[in-house]
Amino acid sequence: MRVYPTFFTVCFSWMDPERAHHLGFLGIKTCRRLGLSSVLRRLTRPAGDQSVEVMGLRFPSRFGLAAGFDKGAKGIPALADLGFGHVEIGTVTGQPQPGNPRPRLFRLVRDKAVINRMGFNNDGAAAVAPRVRSARAALARDWKGRTRPVIGVNIGKTKVVPLEDAVADYRSSTRELAPCADYLVVNVSSPNTPGLRELQAVESLRPILAAVREESSRVTGRRVPLLVKIAPDLADADVLAVADLAMELGLDGIVATNTTIAREGLGLVTDPAVVESYGAGGLSGVPLRARSLEVLRTLKAHVGDRLALVAVGGVTSAEDAGEALAAGADLVQGYTAFLYEGPFWAARVVKGLRRLSRV
Repeated sequence: MRVYPTFFTVCFSWMDPERAHHLGFLGIKTCRRLGLSSVLRRLTRPAGDQSVEVMGLRFPSRFGLAAGFDKGAKGIPALADLGFGHVEIGTVTGQPQPGNPRPRLFRLVRDKAVINRMGFNNDGAAAVAPRVRSARAALARDWKGRTRPVIGVNIGKTKVVPLEDAVADYRSSTRELAPCADYLVVNVSSPNTPGLRELQAVESLRPILAAVREESSRVTGRRVPLLVKIAPDLADADVLAVADLAMELGLDGIVATNTTIAREGLGLVTDPAVVESYGAGGLSGVPLRARSLEVLRTLKAHVGDRLALVAVGGVTSAEDAGEALAAGADLVQGYTAFLYEGPFWAARVVKGLRRLSRV
């Protein structure tokens, strides 16, 4: 019998969500500091060999943690101990920034959803890069002789940087982070940085993606897999335009999708007045699932096997992850359900995927 839902209700449900997040993350990192990592890895390791090659990288499983949970690369090895096949950190910006004023994170418990307007709060690329480098070394030691979890780095625009200077800002983040990242994701789809989503327009996106590709190759001397993360609120024609651009520029994949600014048509059961009281922000979790799957299927039908597709949005169970894989995803990510399902959620999903593959 699972005890975490009761634990969540008693310990976290009444608490400010951002404070609860920090305390939960502290608990995860404390387990590692107490030397429990090897025990956790034995408990959470995938059943059988579920490793897969995507974008030239070897992943121990197809299921990973989406960007947003570990914005500053402060707990990558501890999160890997819990069974995630990859951990995508960030969003990281070229300059450190505090993010938006609090409160900026809100739970919709009945919907297993979250609204956030965090605003890319992070310590900046120069501070985060050494942490990623250290985490890679730790994973290499922890997983010696086995396929280690992969580290993705999600980069975004610094809020104070004007849109016309976005290319230089993304280039500066790339310069710091590409050498230590297994793969890079360009985030132009968060709703919480003013004007950011305007950069999804092909004419604005092209120079950013080209600059990140060029800079990452220059500073690493290797091909760092590069993806772009898109919003679920794009019209299908715009989704296809971004896909065409990604193929034109030789990107490796697309992450679909980010959070949504929509509130209508999502089947929310939380009182609309409560939802409205939380204000602006991106909604994630179960209500986003249907639209994320639509975007995924649209992309798969258009790009075939020419791009890797990473599905994220509303994934709660192994069945959800399996549906995304059946719809064309190469990898699947989750985040919001982690808050509601507890520390062994990733291991349950990965083991469930193994079971589904044998049915």
